[in-house]
Amino acid sequence: MPKEVGTSGSTGKGEQRRDKPSWGSHSYNMGAASGFLATLATFPIYKTIFRQQLHAFSIQEAVRQLSQEGLHRFYRGVFPPLLSRTVQGTLMFGTYESCLHILSCRSSRPHSLGDRYTAGLVSGILEALVLCPFERIQNVLQDGRKNKRFPATHSILQEFHSYAPRETLVLGYYRGLGLILVRNGLGSSLYFSLKDPLQDSLSERGLPRWLPALISGSVNGTLICLFLYPLSVLIANVQSQVGKQEILHFQAAVTAVWGNHGRSVALLYRGGSLLILRSCLTWGLTTAIYDFLQQSTV
Repeated sequence: MPKEVGTSGSTGKGEQRRDKPSWGSHSYNMGAASGFLATLATFPIYKTIFRQQLHAFSIQEAVRQLSQEGLHRFYRGVFPPLLSRTVQGTLMFGTYESCLHILSCRSSRPHSLGDRYTAGLVSGILEALVLCPFERIQNVLQDGRKNKRFPATHSILQEFHSYAPRETLVLGYYRGLGLILVRNGLGSSLYFSLKDPLQDSLSERGLPRWLPALISGSVNGTLICLFLYPLSVLIANVQSQVGKQEILHFQAAVTAVWGNHGRSVALLYRGGSLLILRSCLTWGLTTAIYDFLQQSTV
């Protein structure tokens, strides 16, 4: 992540900061702040998309179901994503900058595409390992079919801890971990590989300082999320399963999801229109906020 977005009249100072990124506590703190603020702004859109992923609803059907549940349930499940996105921002940006620092200690050359891809992959894998339990609880809470069975987070925790020790992890907190490792590792590596080149290209056009980061984050995040969307649909369905009677093996889960969506790619991508909006807002805001905070510390 660059320390400063250059303009058409920038000097070598910005490039020097880019080659030797800030990797201390600042990058972790700024990542946390950007994740927290972006999540507050986009949670209503995310919950609507989740219902579309789970039930193959149209936007109108998903909004109608949420309306019927009432305003007091609308923000049900907000705490896990708020906490997880804050931790995600902390790990994603902080670990990425730390990995780049380690790579820079081995070579004096500017960071290559491979360096950024590797650092992004490491940050994505660490992020998946830490945040899988949060996403698991969030997906159960947001499944309207489980409102009565699991009225609050503590009821889900009680269910998980009623399993045998190994099953508490495998069937409980870390259900779907392999899928999440693939999604987060690939998504993070692509994000950091593509973000800076696009942002630099826009900066050279003399745009306002905040705009290249916003556009870069929006475009980059949207394309990656669309690419990984089928995997996210599978994860949402796999992680909403609770109890041995509901748990499906991987192949059975894929078959069930494909069947529930009418064996249609168009139905599988239901929620794609809102996904574009949410991804634009989430990644645009996250990238812009982080870049603004980063520039403020220069």
